Amino acid sequence: MNRITRRIGLVSLALAGLTAFSVQAQDYPSKPIKIIAPFPVGTGPDANTREIALELSKVLGQTVVVENRPGAASMIGMEVGSKAVADGYTLVMGSTTSLSVVPNLYSKVPYKVGDFTPISVVGLLNTALTANANVPEKTAKELIERLKKQPGSVTAATSGVGSYSHLAGEWFAANAGVKFNFVPYNTTSPYADLLAGQVNVIFDALPAAIGNVKAGKLKILALTGKTRHPNFPDIPTFAEAGLSDYSPTAWIGLFAPAATPAPIVAKLADAMQKAAAQNPELIDKWRSYGGELKAQTPAEFAAFLKTDNQLWGQTIRGAGIKLD
Repeated sequence: MNRITRRIGLVSLALAGLTAFSVQAQDYPSKPIKIIAPFPVGTGPDANTREIALELSKVLGQTVVVENRPGAASMIGMEVGSKAVADGYTLVMGSTTSLSVVPNLYSKVPYKVGDFTPISVVGLLNTALTANANVPEKTAKELIERLKKQPGSVTAATSGVGSYSHLAGEWFAANAGVKFNFVPYNTTSPYADLLAGQVNVIFDALPAAIGNVKAGKLKILALTGKTRHPNFPDIPTFAEAGLSDYSPTAWIGLFAPAATPAPIVAKLADAMQKAAAQNPELIDKWRSYGGELKAQTPAEFAAFLKTDNQLWGQTIRGAGIKLD
């Protein structure tokens, strides 16, 4: 009898908990929501976070504010987000760097991927192989042919060892079976030297180069994507160069602390679906610089994150890079 009574009590507690979560989700949000952005103010990811915060505030009927907590390769902001109260009022904008690269690059990280509940990806940015205008090759395929004959003859600028531009280049080199001469720029932007012809190419998210590409000062040899980008139909994909498995993607996505109630996560995911679809101007803006404003279900985003983490981890381990 005591055992039966105990089971009834446990079931009652569980049902009470589900009811509380349901009521909590119905009332949510009843106050402003904060998104922690582990990016410096004024950067592209910061601007993207503020854009989506504005759209979410329209959908949810509550102010959504952005709090910048940059530093330590995004680790400062991500740690703060991982320790926030899991009530749906503090969210965090994760990225390729913070959740796919950093956990594979450093042995000591103050948070785990499992400390967060995926809500939805926000947007994806294609990676470009961008070259100085005077580089003779016009496509990635032609560049591979040169490197097969002359290993190390092409200088590839990076924003430092372990940076997105470095790892995207290492990924390309491993897939193509070629060798670059990587040139790290730890404290300055590599684009000035790329424009001057001091270095030949860079692997980076397309927005960083698009202005100079349109001005004819740089050129793009290839873009990621399964098909050619509708805004850049003349630029071939890496798949056309024979690299169908080359898929580095710069993404940002919305997360909640791990223990956030499922009904609140579902409500936020639904809001992201609406926020991503309701602003044609924002959709066109992302497309104009080679990106895609997008939303996914929490399950879809979790699957995407798992695969992305594995792919970057494979690249990092293959290149033998560890920063601590």
